[in-house]
Amino acid sequence: MSLILDPAAQDLLFREARTANTFTDEPVTDEQVQAIYDLVKYGPTAFNQSPLRVVLVRSAEGRERLVQHMAEGNRPKTAIAPLVAILAADNEFHEELPALLPHFPQAKDMFFAERPVRESAAGLNAALQAAYFIIGVRAAGLAAGPMTGYDAAGIQKEFLDDDHTPLMVVNIGKPGEDAWFPRSPRLSYDEVIKTV
Repeated sequence: MSLILDPAAQDLLFREARTANTFTDEPVTDEQVQAIYDLVKYGPTAFNQSPLRVVLVRSAEGRERLVQHMAEGNRPKTAIAPLVAILAADNEFHEELPALLPHFPQAKDMFFAERPVRESAAGLNAALQAAYFIIGVRAAGLAAGPMTGYDAAGIQKEFLDDDHTPLMVVNIGKPGEDAWFPRSPRLSYDEVIKTV
């Protein structure tokens, strides 16, 4: 095999990992979330723009507010997950660029002065970071249940502001009983990879 990552780690991060639909009541600690972030913050983004922002929903009151904006089929699992994260794109990420890109601080105004350009860049790069976040959750030995079935405008109004666009909601915790649906098929190498 050509991969140097330990096969058990490959299974943990990819082959055996799936979207969890049930969770135990074991809490997800702040220390675990910190460790996840401290790992995944190194994933690449264009211009190191790092536009992902995360709202952790822990309180019963916050959970109740969030569940009402979830699609019907997503409500029960969001209600029981030990931790729920709202992942959003910061459309004003460019304000951090002078600190994040110190060797090229003029990038802030040169490339990202216009809001539509920022929104496009933030959406793409925060989506990359959201994928890193899911892998980080798995690396912590937890299960992630990412979902896009929700009222985006409602979540934005309830938990964010006009400068932040919700990307997904991720339920996080130890998988519970019957947590997994059967693995769905994947495309083959030849269906995806082309050489020219």
